[in-house]
Amino acid sequence: MHLRPSSLGLVALGGAVGTAARYLLSAAYPAIDGLPVTTFGINLMGAFLLGVLLESLSRRGSDAGRRRALRLLLGTGVMGGFTTYSALSVDTVTLLGAGRILEGILYALGTVVLGALASIGGIALSSWLHTRRRRMPAS
Repeated sequence: MHLRPSSLGLVALGGAVGTAARYLLSAAYPAIDGLPVTTFGINLMGAFLLGVLLESLSRRGSDAGRRRALRLLLGTGVMGGFTTYSALSVDTVTLLGAGRILEGILYALGTVVLGALASIGGIALSSWLHTRRRRMPAS
């Protein structure tokens, strides 16, 4: 794929929206007793929503035209800006550095494992909804 200014613009716009949403949630719901629960929730929610989005788009056809634009805007942009690997890394190091070894390990592993499960759940939900819609008679 060749880099297109319109594609870059979609990713940048989506990234700004996702990053702003993450910032607002993090400001509204700060860490509890030093545990980054908001970042944890954001990463899980983002993984789930990305699974829903990508499965939904793939069931509607090839990654071209409007579907590609939606994937770039919402998937790469919004969800890429909303979720955060860098905060996961910093939060983990902060917990470990504070001597909270078990919490740091559980936070890092929990985010990755539960994030993968959330993605699988999002894919499964989108697949189920797609199948259900196909079975429903037209009104």
